[in-house]
Amino acid sequence: MSGPSEYTPPTTWTWKPNGGRFASINRPVAGPTHEKELPVGRHPLQLYSLATPNGQKVTILLEELLALGVSGAEYDAWLIRIGEGEQFGSGFVAVNPNSKIPALMDRSGPEPIRVFESGAILLYLAEKFGAFLPTEPAAHAECLSWLFWQMGSAPYLGGGFGHFYAYAPTKMEYAIDRYAMETKRQLDVLDRRLAESEFLAGDAYTIADMAVFPWYGGLVKGWLYGAAEFLAVEEYRHVLRWADALLERPAVRRGRMVNRLSGDPSEQLRERHDAGDFETRTQDKLAASA
Repeated sequence: MSGPSEYTPPTTWTWKPNGGRFASINRPVAGPTHEKELPVGRHPLQLYSLATPNGQKVTILLEELLALGVSGAEYDAWLIRIGEGEQFGSGFVAVNPNSKIPALMDRSGPEPIRVFESGAILLYLAEKFGAFLPTEPAAHAECLSWLFWQMGSAPYLGGGFGHFYAYAPTKMEYAIDRYAMETKRQLDVLDRRLAESEFLAGDAYTIADMAVFPWYGGLVKGWLYGAAEFLAVEEYRHVLRWADALLERPAVRRGRMVNRLSGDPSEQLRERHDAGDFETRTQDKLAASA
């Protein structure tokens, strides 16, 4: 097996920058690095995010709620450029002390409520608006089980496989093999479930599907890490069927556009403050009017 020479850990670890795509923003301590207040728009829900898989979960849910006619789900989505360290501004840290996107402020009540961690935001909004969360006990439990499965499993996909396959400064065979094995095992878990059920919680589309789709749907559709061929995703035909079905939903397509920084300019809506923004404020429209 090729790879770096044997590493012997020191008695006490000390931090040193070690390269890689995110080396300039990684650090072993929490808290703000600079003073910066967050903007506040006109809607009760204020989202501070980026269209990573975790960010897309929340914007998909918000767009699905609006598609149902839930007017209280109108929201302002503000772009947080994590590559530039904006998640370490004092205002963002006040909303999410963990300095990760997405973060939500609900200003609809007498006192603002902060919600951080994408799974917590999905559950909060589903409970608040009474949608996409089954009430029948067995289906409710199934939905929460898959939601929390995603929260526990995706770090192996993103921080494990994605990091070593796509972002690490050197390619390490052992690390890539270890996390590729785990990622394929997770895809098999999903494929077996979706072979017996239309959606993850049963017959109904829920926040569990919205949580899992940007990660594992993105993986099998080829836009996550460019690893579809490497992982032989055609083996997971039930996951592919499910991903294709979700991509047919207009709210899913809109949710994937919000706070997006890369790809087709017509699919990038870097800030979202009104439903009409999808028609007038995507990057191609802004460039044409400049």
